[in-house]
Amino acid sequence: MPMTDDHPPDPDWEQVHESAEFRQLRARLRRFVFPMAVLFLAWYLLYVLLADYAHGFMSTKLAGNFTVGLLFGLLQFVSTFVITALYVRYANRKLDPLAERIRDDIEHPEQPKEPV
Repeated sequence: MPMTDDHPPDPDWEQVHESAEFRQLRARLRRFVFPMAVLFLAWYLLYVLLADYAHGFMSTKLAGNFTVGLLFGLLQFVSTFVITALYVRYANRKLDPLAERIRDDIEHPEQPKEPV
């Protein structure tokens, strides 16, 4: 199929993958994801271990039939939403601008580049 001026040639994806901007994007993503995953898994493991080995503590009533175990279980949901909100905020500030620049570089390779 002949090339037209409307469609730039397909990008060299290996070159994009090895670019400094893409490596920086991966590093920024990992800087958030890995610590947050470790934190959440440790929190969840604590909940499971307490539920299994600290029955007395987890069955401590806080108000009526509302126990420490139920509170910790509900906090699992809360922590998931908090992590999601933190990720969205982080992505909007640190990931999306760089990803947008990478996309612009791919779609418009002839345009001058500005630092991020």
